[in-house]
Amino acid sequence: MQQIPGPAVPSSRAVLRPIGVNDAVITGGPLARWQEINHEASIPLGLEQMERSGALPNLRRAGARAGEGDGPFQGYRFQDSDLYKQLEAVAWEHVRAPEPGYAAFIEQASAVLARAQRPDGYLNSHYQVVKPDKIYAELEYSHEMYCAGHLFQAAVAAARAGVGDSLLPIARRLADHLVEVFLTGGNDGIDGHAEVETALVELYRLTGEGTYLDLAAKLIDNRGKGLIPDSGMGMLYAQDHLPVREADTPVGHAVRQLYLDAGVVDVYLETGDESLLECSVRRWEDMVATKTYITGGHGSRHDGEAFGERYELPSDRAYSESCAAIASIHWNWRLLLATGHGRYADLIERTLYNAFAASTSAGGTRFFYVNPLQRRNDLVEDAYLGRRREWFACACCPPNIMRLVASLGGYLATETAAGLQLHQYAAGRIEAAGARLRVETDFPWDGVVRITVEEAPAGDWELALRIPSWSESTYVDDGPARAGEDGYFRIRRSAWRAGDTVELRLDMTPRLMRPHHRIDAVRGSAALQRGPLVYCFEQADQPEGAEVDDLAIAPGAVPRPVAREIDGVGRTVLLEIGAVVVNQPRGGLPYAGTPLATSTSVTATAIPYFQWDNRDGGAMRVWIPLA
Repeated sequence: MQQIPGPAVPSSRAVLRPIGVNDAVITGGPLARWQEINHEASIPLGLEQMERSGALPNLRRAGARAGEGDGPFQGYRFQDSDLYKQLEAVAWEHVRAPEPGYAAFIEQASAVLARAQRPDGYLNSHYQVVKPDKIYAELEYSHEMYCAGHLFQAAVAAARAGVGDSLLPIARRLADHLVEVFLTGGNDGIDGHAEVETALVELYRLTGEGTYLDLAAKLIDNRGKGLIPDSGMGMLYAQDHLPVREADTPVGHAVRQLYLDAGVVDVYLETGDESLLECSVRRWEDMVATKTYITGGHGSRHDGEAFGERYELPSDRAYSESCAAIASIHWNWRLLLATGHGRYADLIERTLYNAFAASTSAGGTRFFYVNPLQRRNDLVEDAYLGRRREWFACACCPPNIMRLVASLGGYLATETAAGLQLHQYAAGRIEAAGARLRVETDFPWDGVVRITVEEAPAGDWELALRIPSWSESTYVDDGPARAGEDGYFRIRRSAWRAGDTVELRLDMTPRLMRPHHRIDAVRGSAALQRGPLVYCFEQADQPEGAEVDDLAIAPGAVPRPVAREIDGVGRTVLLEIGAVVVNQPRGGLPYAGTPLATSTSVTATAIPYFQWDNRDGGAMRVWIPLA
């Protein structure tokens, strides 16, 4: 089987090499289910929306000759990027589950793009149709390079997948145009929305064109020098407040920061500039310690879709954009490849099974833009916080979700000269590092992972298994397994044989998680976690008369797992726990000098956070007060 490189393929400087996007086939568990519904429901919906939302019609207008126009521009100035993410999703899905219609869609869209592209390589439907006199004059909010970056990633995916031969030349003409204007042409402008940096590096990796890498490095070096005009959101919003190497904490628009840092690590991997890796790791450590939700989500402010101050992590006003979860996974994946440290795979797992997984309904046709950790029963202020939607006016998230799900196989494992490293556990087959493995597991519902060698590697060979930080008691075969400093347990043998098995047993004991005392919004509360899954209390699961917002966890209560199949949700493992319903009179000020509340004992039920909002609406919360 020919290896098909995935979304990020760094140079030999990487400590770990990614396997091909087709080297791992996922056959069971939630990841397999997500890929199935992505194929059956999400991607078909996305293809329809490319017409209905205006993404393709806008580009047709940009390519229309005199007298051929068919109406006004639709949507936002960054509408093109929705199409580019959709093209990338289709390309990766064609690798996983080929369909003739995928290649045809890429070719048809490429024909529209080729007709729209100007002779000098410029391509952006909004500025060609609406503001042809403002090209590159509004970089602080134009998203011109941002859109270009997503085109580059789509073209890389199509080229590696072997579909859509005409897309890469279009992307290269636009990349060459950017080089001519912003690298050799003396224009020091920077796009207010980072993303093109990581995309330029990947285009360099595919083509070998060094000017793409040079431009990515220049854009990163120039950020923080005041070259982005203030669009009214402030310098922090676009990460232009400090040079990249001096910034110690993530700030501003969360998605922009996370994509920027993915590009920072990419440039390090190709140039060896250690200062880039060092500053990115510093920001990561600060983010994890002070600005990360228990779900792995990022962005605590609706104003600016932004990171807040340290420990500013409100539940009900959490923004935690779905695109931020995806960008975080991209950044963490590159840090994992660059360093080999399992802590980055840990955060990928937390984000993947919680903040990211919650973004899509069980049926695959409705999506969250933001992912709050609490929904009040009477919420009417912000529809984005209410229920999932089929699509959005600003639809950056749905096609972004689709492209990640389609390429998930490439994130399970890596290889080195020593052997294979397993980072995420899912039932399936992996063929890489000179071996073929079968993985049998019911993860994340169960913690047993059985790995069978179907084709043995020659000579000394090592299998490295990530030990998740949440597994307090881990066993491999018959003995306890302690992770090394890098987070992995290594099994090295000089003579592996077909039929050899390794059994990993992870500790799936449910736990009460307490917040850092500085997270004021949830002080005095606890959340439930079992394995990688964070849980929430949804109104649909509570006994009659027990409202979610009146629940408190009883002293000494121990959560108990209960396997269920629920209509509209599917297979799940619930957690039941002793709780009390706090009853307090309403009327007058909601404060008193003496306790007025009474309580009633109940058994409360929690569902995995990623499965919430698949039934009737109602209150939900992750953090519950301790009685």
